[in-house]
Amino acid sequence: MMTRRTFLAASAAAPAGPASRARPQLILFSKPLPSFDYGQLADAVKSIGFDGVDLTCRSKGHVLPERVERDLPRAQAAFAAQGLRIGMITTELTTAKDPTARPVLSTAAKLGIPYFKLGYYRYSPAIDPEVSIAQVKQEVRGLAKLAKEYGIEAGYHNHSGADVGAAVWDLREILKGLDPKWVGYYYDGGHATVEGGNYGWELSARIALKRLKMVAVKDFHWEQSGGRWRDTWGPLGSGMVQWSKLLKLFAGAGYQGPITLHVEYKTADPQAAIARDAATLKRWIAEAYG
Repeated sequence: MMTRRTFLAASAAAPAGPASRARPQLILFSKPLPSFDYGQLADAVKSIGFDGVDLTCRSKGHVLPERVERDLPRAQAAFAAQGLRIGMITTELTTAKDPTARPVLSTAAKLGIPYFKLGYYRYSPAIDPEVSIAQVKQEVRGLAKLAKEYGIEAGYHNHSGADVGAAVWDLREILKGLDPKWVGYYYDGGHATVEGGNYGWELSARIALKRLKMVAVKDFHWEQSGGRWRDTWGPLGSGMVQWSKLLKLFAGAGYQGPITLHVEYKTADPQAAIARDAATLKRWIAEAYG
């Protein structure tokens, strides 16, 4: 089987032709394998052909925040033994005042983990949305200062629903004026399509490109249940997200950061589902990046 390394080696030896773009890092979001220990998780990530992992570092995650100084180095060692890296960590940090913020970020930075995902902020019917946006901006500003202090970059995830940042327009306002070196977009084409419909997802992607840190990949379709429509996650290629177009957009902009595969749908065999979606995603990346 041709791995990423053998593909690159073969490309280097091939006759000169149209230049290929450098590929982004393909990593796995660890959430679908919650019972796997670090060794088992590293084995699975390696066997499927990922470059590394997006490791949950939050309550009920693979690394608990209160044990980060002990457990994150152990996780790093397990992945390094397989020639892999922790490409980013997914946290639930929403304020620099969180007592776990400094231990989490300092430990990750010492281990050379380049990115972390912020936690979520919610809109409330009782609070004016513009007030919520201003409040969140202050919290993100504090976390961006911590990111700069420790040398690790933050990504804000555009999660659909009542989360602040779902529409990307509010997220743009939150990030405006903050140092783009230390905080930017963790762009999710699935959630952007839920909120963006026919064209909003593409427009939001073009906005995110200006300070894109990470990309989350998943797919969905609309389903009617009990007289209501709801977004239903499913295998890559089975839904509405135009990933081929999005990846070409990222490739054209020279994006080389983490692309993290999310498997958010129910399946009897998560590892098999991950392998199937990874094969689809690798094909799309190859088509986009040449």
